[in-house]
Amino acid sequence: MDSFSRIVRLGEGLAHSGRLSEGAISRAVSALAVCRDKMEARGVSRSRLIATEACRQADNGEAFLDRVRAETGLELEIIDRATEARLAAAGCASLADPAAGGVILFDIGGGSSEVVWLDRRRGGGPGHLAMRAWVSLPVGVVTLAERYGGVKVSTQVFEDMVGEVERLLEAFPERETLSASLSDIHLLGTSGTVTTIAGVHLGLPRYERRLVDGQWMASTDVTRVVESLREMSYDQRCQNPCIGPDRADLVLAGCAVLEAIRRAFPVARLRVADRGLREGILVEMMRADGAWRRRGARRRGRRG
Repeated sequence: MDSFSRIVRLGEGLAHSGRLSEGAISRAVSALAVCRDKMEARGVSRSRLIATEACRQADNGEAFLDRVRAETGLELEIIDRATEARLAAAGCASLADPAAGGVILFDIGGGSSEVVWLDRRRGGGPGHLAMRAWVSLPVGVVTLAERYGGVKVSTQVFEDMVGEVERLLEAFPERETLSASLSDIHLLGTSGTVTTIAGVHLGLPRYERRLVDGQWMASTDVTRVVESLREMSYDQRCQNPCIGPDRADLVLAGCAVLEAIRRAFPVARLRVADRGLREGILVEMMRADGAWRRRGARRRGRRG
């Protein structure tokens, strides 16, 4: 019915200071005030509001939640990494190819990146995917860009970022088993990185969610777009309508995370999701309310 997003870089500077900065907190509180106004205008009666890696890491994460509560009236909860992986899966699983044996879902965030193996063969029934293994990597676009730089990214710097993520992926549970099953698996990506890549791939004059969400890309197409992004200057990235100045210094760090995932799990196809944790929360709340059950019961009642 309604949606809103704004890039606030809550974890900006966190890796160096261990704390959320005043500027980042102010930007986040301002954005959350817009969310509160939208919720009030829509008459929202029940909600779940979450915070992730930046608040998990920050010494003043709880203090940030107190300030949000005082200034906006919103009650945020800091979720753990397992919950974050589960919500990402719940939000995106409907985009998995029903003919595939499973998917490797990844969510590249600002401060962490989740990689999840959803396996259909252990899913408990036709069309059902189950989380078989997952890992939360303590790196995201903001942390990598701050550590390596995001304005000018040389080939060596890009490879250094990829290498760091590749080393972290070595700890993925059941990696050898997953690697032996890749012929029947595709990637499913959710994050600003993959939606940006899809938008550039489609040559969109402005970003359009309806064209990006669910877009299939061959591995060769992903490689071509990533290479084109690496060849762009910072100014060119700023001027690209699917990147813009807010993401121009972050997109190559995201590409490095994606490249590490692709090297660890080389598959032929990637499906792009412009959905994620928010949709996962909605799916879980709707299931708890029995929304789909009630709808199915009504249909059966009409047939009877």
